[in-house]
Amino acid sequence: MGAFCFPRAARMLKPGDFARLRQASRRVGSRYFSAEYRSTEDTAARLGLAVSRRVSKLAVQRNRLKRLARESFRRNRSALAAIDVLVIARSAAVTVSGSALLADLEQLWSRLPRAQR
Repeated sequence: MGAFCFPRAARMLKPGDFARLRQASRRVGSRYFSAEYRSTEDTAARLGLAVSRRVSKLAVQRNRLKRLARESFRRNRSALAAIDVLVIARSAAVTVSGSALLADLEQLWSRLPRAQR
């Protein structure tokens, strides 16, 4: 696997993972997304996504936001510290172009803890 893959180990999948993150996390935000994160014992960062129906009633729009967030995380995962990150979309994100959303996500990743090199 390459450095830019998105394996199953890079995803937060279990409800317990989300519960632990929500209990003790720090928050950062950007214009179209907010993120909660906490350090973990894993070797690399993991991503969880929350795009609720409040953001958009249309599944196609919610899925587009998740797809863009996953792609942006995949590109930046190697630079992040070993953290669990929950990205939460804001309703304003639905009407914005993909390039603006990717730029906003890049700004969000820059506010998270970086990996020690």
